[in-house]
Formats: sequence, C-alpha cells, structure tokens
Amino acid sequence: MPSSQVFLASRNAKKIEEMRRILDADLPGIVVLGLDDVAAYDEPVEDQPTFEGNALLKAWAGVRATGLPSLADDSGLCVDALNGMPGVLSARWSGPPKDDHRNNTLLLAQLHDVPDTRRGAQFRCAVAFCHPDGAQKVTAGEMPGRVIRDLRGEGGFGYDVLFVPDAQKGDLTSAEMTAEAKDLISHRGQSLRAMAPVVAEKLGS
Repeated sequence: MPSSQVFLASRNAKKIEEMRRILDADLPGIVVLGLDDVAAYDEPVEDQPTFEGNALLKAWAGVRATGLPSLADDSGLCVDALNGMPGVLSARWSGPPKDDHRNNTLLLAQLHDVPDTRRGAQFRCAVAFCHPDGAQKVTAGEMPGRVIRDLRGEGGFGYDVLFVPDAQKGDLTSAEMTAEAKDLISHRGQSLRAMAPVVAEKLGS
C-alpha cells in the first residue's frame, strides 16, 4: 500500500471525521482508513489504566492487523468532583452497551448536588502513532472547562453536550461550537496537531 495511507483504529464515524479534518489541515493528501475500511480483526480490550496505555494498545494492534502505520486515540472526561472519573471509563460509564445519552444522564445525576463552583472538568486525549518499523510516539492534549446541568447542542459526540470549555467566548457547549472552532481548542486537536509532523516525517512527506 502507498505510504500516503495511515490506519486509524476507530469505528466511531464522528471521531474519524474529526480526526480526518484535523489531520488534513497539516497533512493534505494523507488517506486515513478506519476499522470499516480494512479486514476485520480482533480488537484489543482497553484494559489499561491510562489514556496513553490504551492508545498504544490499539495502535500496535492496528499495525499487526493491517501492516500500515497506525494511529489510535483514547480520550475521556475527567471530572474534579468525581476524583477524575469517568476518565478512561468515559465511553462505558453507564455500562454496556455503549450509549452517549445514558452516559450523559448518569453523569448529570451523579453531579446533581454539586454546586456550580465545583463542577470543573477536563477533556483529556492521548494519541499514539505506531509504525511497522517499531517506532512509536504518544502526544497528549487537554481541554479544561466545566460540566453544566443540562444537555445542549447537536454537534460533536460523547459528553460534548454537557461540557463548556474555558477557552472560548460565551457559554457554548462543545456540541454548540462549530467544528472548526472546537478543533482549535480541543484535546484531540491539540494532540493530533502535535502528532502531525511525526506522521509526516515517517510517511516521507
């Protein structure tokens, strides 16, 4: 396969779209393949205690399955009043099967009696890039903000509908921001932009 291809170990269509959009700004012409674009393989259980560990686990599994340079991310919402949870458990906070609305509803219920002054939180992301030659790199990003008391917005995914980032004017949730505005400040945008030159160098761009 041509070196302009990189595999992204995800089946989340909105996440793949977001990653393609961010990478294309720094790496035009790079073809990003998702899990639905390659032959099926057994995906690893995300059992690591850190975002970095889970991202590396998924990226190396992608390399072994596809033979392509592979990217994977792990991300989640870390709420101060919950001692950093849901954290690595964010996508499955309310139990199987994974469901964004159930996760959001449970989180709001858990924070019901927490005053507005103590609802600080951070979206955190780790992106891992692994190459068939054995090289690996992990970059990280963080978007601080707060958890509000209702669900607002139609964009984004996951906990975007209840999270207001600090680094934006007004009181918009991540789900109410434009994709471009969110990418500029998001945890995933930060980590991907830091990773882009590493990917470019390894792919010979």
